[in-house]
Amino acid sequence: MAHIIVIEDNVQSGRLAVKLLRRAGHEVTLTTTGEEGLTSSLSAQPDLVLIDMGLPDLDGQTVMALLRQQPQMANTALIAFTAWPEKSAQDMATAYGCDGVIFKPIDTRVFVQQVDSILRSRSKASPPSPGEESNS
Repeated sequence: MAHIIVIEDNVQSGRLAVKLLRRAGHEVTLTTTGEEGLTSSLSAQPDLVLIDMGLPDLDGQTVMALLRQQPQMANTALIAFTAWPEKSAQDMATAYGCDGVIFKPIDTRVFVQQVDSILRSRSKASPPSPGEESNS
């Protein structure tokens, strides 16, 4: 299905997200620092990056801002992954161009549906790739 990079420094939270997403058929890469996640995202150009806001080196907002500046990441969905208060997280997500916010702890009953919904929304909003013809 989709290639997803999870940037999460909490081992349990990261492993749970990876397990759920892989079980749903996604290809998932787990990174544990902002720098590692940034490097992996830029080289792999995944469909979606799930970004913890409280990383030990670069904070999640910095990672998001740096990813959004890169033309090759224009079609990549970015999701804030956080335990921050809802209002603060929503404001931050809007300010940094996130496609959504998923709150921790993960609700295992709806987590994959949340990710898939954002992927579908992002793919509908993406412009056609070069060489892709429109049916208009």
